[in-house]
Amino acid sequence: MDLNFTKEEIAFRDEVRQFFKDNVPPKTRQKLVEGRHPSKDDMVEWYRILHKKGWGVTHWPKEYGGTGWSSVQHYIFNEELQAAPAPQPLAFGVSMVGPVIYTFGSEEQKKRFLPRIASVEDWWCQGFSEPGSGSDLASRKTKAERKGDKWVINGQKTWTTLAQYADWIFCLCRTNPTAKKQEGISFILVDMKTKGITVRPIQTIDGGHEVNEVFF
Repeated sequence: MDLNFTKEEIAFRDEVRQFFKDNVPPKTRQKLVEGRHPSKDDMVEWYRILHKKGWGVTHWPKEYGGTGWSSVQHYIFNEELQAAPAPQPLAFGVSMVGPVIYTFGSEEQKKRFLPRIASVEDWWCQGFSEPGSGSDLASRKTKAERKGDKWVINGQKTWTTLAQYADWIFCLCRTNPTAKKQEGISFILVDMKTKGITVRPIQTIDGGHEVNEVFF
């Protein structure tokens, strides 16, 4: 097995490396070098630089803005991103909800959400964990009830990373209370400006504010 890069892959690596050298904002790079967290503005600025280059959602299908890169190219890109250093693409939109929407969403949902995720017009957070219910997804207690053409959600999420910045949240909610615990759960997209949503910060031991409680 030959584990060396081909000439084309080396040329691609050099292109990526030079792009990061020329385009990562110096203040953002310095924060990462010093082990500090970039601000929301820092991250959005960088994500929009990537988006303009066409590298914001590299692993998505090409019809939704992806690059069509090989596995080796993705590996090189991620290695150079960390070495630069530069902020990783925002996982909640790019790696979590985006692929769910382009795989299972309606055409209306794809047209509405995917371009805004790619351009970082919408910032997403993840509403999975609940008090006393972390990785055990079958133990969700947050409920969503159908009222006409709307869902009414009641419950609480916790450890919600960067919810203080979010425009939207994707939530796991129990929609069929009579079904087996592992069933009757729906993946619902919720506008964070919806009436009745409260975000409360959880201060971490280092004095930071990265995670939150979210009440519905």
